[in-house]
Amino acid sequence: MKDVLREMKELKPESGNLTVTEDAEAEGGTQEEEDDGSLSDGGNLGNDLSPEEMKIAESATGVVSNALVFIKELVRTITGLIKLEKPDDSGNFVDALEKLLTLCQGMGEQIDELGACLYPPQELPVMKTALDKISKQVDEGRKEVETLNCSAEAFFQGCNSLKISIRLMETELDSSMTAVIEAKMQSISVDN
Repeated sequence: MKDVLREMKELKPESGNLTVTEDAEAEGGTQEEEDDGSLSDGGNLGNDLSPEEMKIAESATGVVSNALVFIKELVRTITGLIKLEKPDDSGNFVDALEKLLTLCQGMGEQIDELGACLYPPQELPVMKTALDKISKQVDEGRKEVETLNCSAEAFFQGCNSLKISIRLMETELDSSMTAVIEAKMQSISVDN
C-alpha cells in the first residue's frame, strides 16, 4: 500500500499540448510541436492527467492514506489484544485474527487495483467496484474487532475516516461519470 501511495503522490497534471523539441532547443530556437502523447517527459507515466483526473487521483490518495491508518490501528489493536488473550477462548481469537488478515490482504489487492486505474485512461467503473469492496472490508473488519470486546477507539476512528474518504471519492467518480455521459449525449445529438 505504501508503494501505491508513493506512486499516487508522483502523479502530475498535464503540462499542456505544446512542447519544445530537442532539436530546436539545441539550436537555441523556440520551435514548438504538438505533443502526440508519447513519453517525451523522460518516460514518466502519469504526468498527463487532466484536471478532472487529478481530482480523482487526489481523492484516491486520501483513500489510500486512510487505508494505511486503518491497517496501522488494526495492528495496534491486535497487539494490545495479544497481551490480553485468554488460553481458554476455544480458538476464537485465532479465528478472528485469520479473518482480519484475510480482510487486510483483500484490501491491499483493491488498493493496488485502485492505483492501477488512475493512469490514463482512468477506469472509473473499476475504481467504483474497488471502493465498494474496500468499504465492505472496512465494515467486516469493524464487526470482527467488535466481537473481540476490546477497547479499539482509534481503530474505529480509522474506520470512520476511511469510510468518509471512500464516500468523497465516490462522489468525485459519480461527477466524472456524469460528465462523460453528458459529453457522449451531446456528441450523439450533434451527430444527428
